[in-house]
Amino acid sequence: MVLLGIDPGLAATGFGVVRRERDRWRHVEHGCIRTKAGLELGVRLLQIHDAVSELIRRQRPDVMVLERLYQLRDGSTGLSVGQAMGVVRLAAEEAGLTLAEYAPTHVKLTLVGNGQADKQQVQFMVQRILGLPQPPRPDHAADALALCVCYLHSGLSRTKAGAAGPVAGPSRIAAALAEDERRLREHRARKAGGAS
Repeated sequence: MVLLGIDPGLAATGFGVVRRERDRWRHVEHGCIRTKAGLELGVRLLQIHDAVSELIRRQRPDVMVLERLYQLRDGSTGLSVGQAMGVVRLAAEEAGLTLAEYAPTHVKLTLVGNGQADKQQVQFMVQRILGLPQPPRPDHAADALALCVCYLHSGLSRTKAGAAGPVAGPSRIAAALAEDERRLREHRARKAGGAS
């Protein structure tokens, strides 16, 4: 089984690839897809789509793991991230990939045990779990690998990989996921109310 984690962004889209080999998971590669600020928006989005499609062709992942975007703090930044996410999802759909999404707080809680953990703590845990010689860089690529690790520690990955063990994760993770779902429902309800 191969996982492709993607942390979408217009200027930098992080990616990380993790592969199951026998009874363990191994880091394959990570990095960033970068686009130049001076280019027209459509060109930048096409570059992201094409680079992700090429990653999919080269690595042949079974699952794409994305960061869930459901609350925008800055309209312009959120809009550009949403557009980048759209072309990433399009590439996944074209390839027939299974998609999994996790909120940032859920990823932090899964890896560190604290939904408010800082980037250095998350990077340290990714390094440790995947046996990397140093914390992964840059930040967007580290976040993409963290998404893969989060998926590995979920019941979904155990079921798909055929590994033994319970499907449900620790209760604190289940509680955090339930809280993320509640916030997502509230956000959608607010948006629906504002549209009418």
